[in-house]
Amino acid sequence: MTYDVKRAHQDLYAPKNREWALVEVPEQRFVAVSGTGNPNTAPEYTRAVEALYAVAYTLKFASKRTGRDFVVGPLEGLWWSPDPAVFTARAKDEWRWRMLISLPDWITTEDVKEAAATALAKKNNPAIASVEHETLHEGTCAQVLHVGSYDDETPVLTELHTVYLPANGLTERDRHHEVYLGDPRRTAPDKLKTVLRQPVSPRG
Repeated sequence: MTYDVKRAHQDLYAPKNREWALVEVPEQRFVAVSGTGNPNTAPEYTRAVEALYAVAYTLKFASKRTGRDFVVGPLEGLWWSPDPAVFTARAKDEWRWRMLISLPDWITTEDVKEAAATALAKKNNPAIASVEHETLHEGTCAQVLHVGSYDDETPVLTELHTVYLPANGLTERDRHHEVYLGDPRRTAPDKLKTVLRQPVSPRG
């Protein structure tokens, strides 16, 4: 059977709730690459995403040859800044990001290193050398499905921090996480679907 993270974890990759709710996120493995800057204009971001997909598909084809296939998952991102105000102000040049693609648990760090070396030999993209194997265990998170433009996320995130978290005795923990279920090159901005996720802890 082909592993598909969207089927294995439907509550995390195909949620229906348009209001904030709590979910438990298990330990997950990813290919990951980090950078800084506006995702709409920074060449570094474009190269990073291309590098991620190059390594992910190299891993998929190598794994399939051993009899274990998987569907390459959607693009995901961790976002943060020393000054959280840059997000509400949409000061995108100051954003820091770590882009991710989910992996099945049988893929190892050594597999990722080998796949990166193979991909780098085929593609002229230095960002491939920066792709890493990452393990995340986010645990309890507040999560919501956002439908619409990425630039329309601000009111949803403001509600999280000013209404939902205080009302439920929670505080944010770790980096903001997004899962991109639509392709902005092929989908109208008002139809884009994005999972917004924030690890949380009990306040105090």
